[in-house]
Amino acid sequence: MFLRLFSFLLIQCLGGVAGAWVAPEALQIRGALAGVLVAGLLWVLLDFSRGLRLLNWLRQGDVSDVPLEHGLWGEVADRARRLVRGREQQIRESDTRLQDFLAALQASPNGVVLLDADGRIEWFNQTAAEHFGLDAQRDMLQHFGNLVRDPAYAAYAGGGDFLEGVTMPGRGHSPSRPVRLSVHLHPYGDGRRLLLSRDVTALEQAEAMRRDFVANVSHEIRTPLTVLTGFVETLQSLPLSETERARYLDLMAQQAERMQTLVNDLLTLSRLEGSPLPGAGEWVPVRSLLQQLEQDGRALSAVLSPPLGPAQVLDFKLAAQEDIAGISMELHSAMSNLVSNAIRYTPAGGHVEVGWLRHEDGRCEFYVQDSGPGIAPEHIPRLTERFYRVDRSRSRDTGGTGLGLAIVKHVAQRHGAELKIDSTPGKGSRFAMVFPASRLRVPRPAALAAD
Repeated sequence: MFLRLFSFLLIQCLGGVAGAWVAPEALQIRGALAGVLVAGLLWVLLDFSRGLRLLNWLRQGDVSDVPLEHGLWGEVADRARRLVRGREQQIRESDTRLQDFLAALQASPNGVVLLDADGRIEWFNQTAAEHFGLDAQRDMLQHFGNLVRDPAYAAYAGGGDFLEGVTMPGRGHSPSRPVRLSVHLHPYGDGRRLLLSRDVTALEQAEAMRRDFVANVSHEIRTPLTVLTGFVETLQSLPLSETERARYLDLMAQQAERMQTLVNDLLTLSRLEGSPLPGAGEWVPVRSLLQQLEQDGRALSAVLSPPLGPAQVLDFKLAAQEDIAGISMELHSAMSNLVSNAIRYTPAGGHVEVGWLRHEDGRCEFYVQDSGPGIAPEHIPRLTERFYRVDRSRSRDTGGTGLGLAIVKHVAQRHGAELKIDSTPGKGSRFAMVFPASRLRVPRPAALAAD
């Protein structure tokens, strides 16, 4: 400011000196005054032109080239440039934070929808687009209630009570393939709402499976318990002969064994689900497994075959040279379930074949093929569900618990194997566990000779 005043006075002095110098001697005072006036006017015009340059620069908004470098207007221009650049930096930082925030919302496993005070869509992430079938080009600023026409959501959004969420069908929902979404609204800002959606299909299915599991276990245990209770009351209240007493005790033992089998299968499933996956350090000889399966299978067939009827034909093909990396007890449990199921469901005189095949790609297959009644195609996808029965009465007659194939599925998954089921009603069934080449080896000839 001092330099500005000094320059103004200096120019006026110079103008006065110049005016007095060029004026006649008698008019030197008037010439000096005129020079001061002209010099002041020139200074004002020059200063005004510098101010106009600054104003035009501010209107253009280009802070890369400052039009003035000195004087008051130069300082004003420099300070304005710094202020504008500072604001631009703040805007860039705010935009970066906003983009980071939106990227975090975009990566969220939950659906996120931002709604304005009128319920129109301001923004949504990809998960929400998948949940509700939204399109960014088409549905932005559309009313969410018009795009998602679900009575449960409409009642929830209109009720105004957002302490709890609401469950509604998701995109692509159908009775055969249910899709369930949990939707929760959170008010924020000036009437805006944050909508969060979460796919709870798996949770609802797990809860339904848990309820079914508890109901099935209760039912399976209650039936033999009811029989046992009736026999105990009979033994306590009625005078029975030794023959009758022995018969009742035998029936009680059968029911107790049935409960014991059920409990053992439940414990096996629990152990399979809770234990770590089998490693590749323990090798189990397949031939030993097949030999044990043959011994157990022939014993079971002898018990189930009628005394005077035709016996089952059991064909065990034991030509296996490989070892499997896994847990011997689990493998025996799964294979034994397949063999015992085939024997139980194959009628007298029927044929059961158990064998081991090696594929050209190095995989190997354990299979059990029977000539039983077969299974209808609609039942095959659900055979490995716990307690699922094609024929409940026949399953109980054969002593099954409904958990055998569930155990087989878990063991196969734990050992990287694929469970294949092929069946034709009236012609029999074929169950196979196909093991990957990475879990198989052929031992050295010396080891085979020792075996």
